[in-house]
Amino acid sequence: MLKLFLALTFFFLNLQAGKGSFDICKLKVSDSNSIIKQTLQIPIEANQRLVFSRKTPNSKIIKHDPYLSLYLIEDSKNFKYPFRLNNKPLLGTATINNKTVVEGRVIKKQIGLNSFAKYSETIFSPALLLNSCCALEGMVTPRGVIERAYIERFLKIKKVSYSDIGIRVMDKKNFVIVNISNHFMKDNKFKKGDYILELNGKKVKDSSSFMKSILFSKVGLTHKVKIKRGTKIMTFSAKSQKREGGGFLNDIFLKFSGLFFDENLYITKIEKKALKYQLKVGDKLLQINRKRTITQDEILKILEDKNKSLNLLFLRDRFQFFMTLN
Repeated sequence: MLKLFLALTFFFLNLQAGKGSFDICKLKVSDSNSIIKQTLQIPIEANQRLVFSRKTPNSKIIKHDPYLSLYLIEDSKNFKYPFRLNNKPLLGTATINNKTVVEGRVIKKQIGLNSFAKYSETIFSPALLLNSCCALEGMVTPRGVIERAYIERFLKIKKVSYSDIGIRVMDKKNFVIVNISNHFMKDNKFKKGDYILELNGKKVKDSSSFMKSILFSKVGLTHKVKIKRGTKIMTFSAKSQKREGGGFLNDIFLKFSGLFFDENLYITKIEKKALKYQLKVGDKLLQINRKRTITQDEILKILEDKNKSLNLLFLRDRFQFFMTLN
């Protein structure tokens, strides 16, 4: 710990002289045990650690974000020099783990829960995204970088939830366009291909900020959305609901019919409204409308057709059977 203290002292002296280095940040990452195997366990203020892990930590959990696989736990080791989130102008960034420092920049911002930020250089996960003052800018996961704004919100809110108005968006030629619309969501008026022009009276500039505005808003809030559909300009209200999937949770929209699946498309939960289908927990989804289902993106592409009913093929104990989902 004394070695880190002396190193940090020299670091800030060098920083004032314009000689800041990420080597000190690497030493801090190592000395704080912020990376253990494939998990991030970053010491922050109030004797707590911010954890990214695909497995439940063996520690006292204060809160959990299942969408981003984030945990806030008590820090029994009480590291004296916790990481802080950056609240100053960006001073340059690097992804840092116990062995490597990779300097670069974020070239694509995080778009909601399903598209994490991308870095300009080849990076290895898990790692911390730090600026040259060793302040936390993000967390490097196998799917990309979880940005600081999502981390800040997780630490701030008491109970984790996100809002959803039934669409997933993308940037296209300086416009924000709907690339997936969840027609299972009640009163969803959006269609694939809609251009999002304004949200609550303000011009929509990019997909990243638009999705943050929706996700971080209060569940049940009604948004006023202005869109362009073909040659028509229209404005309508969209009431947000609780987001049911995304990130490290399955996001295939069938949850709105009462069926919940894991990443391998096995049923994990059946709500009361779906009991009529006589499915069981453990049944595996094989096909939708005669098309073999492999990935979440492929399923969403099939569901975009907006068929009135879906023909699903399941596997149960080596026996395959069809059922129709209305």
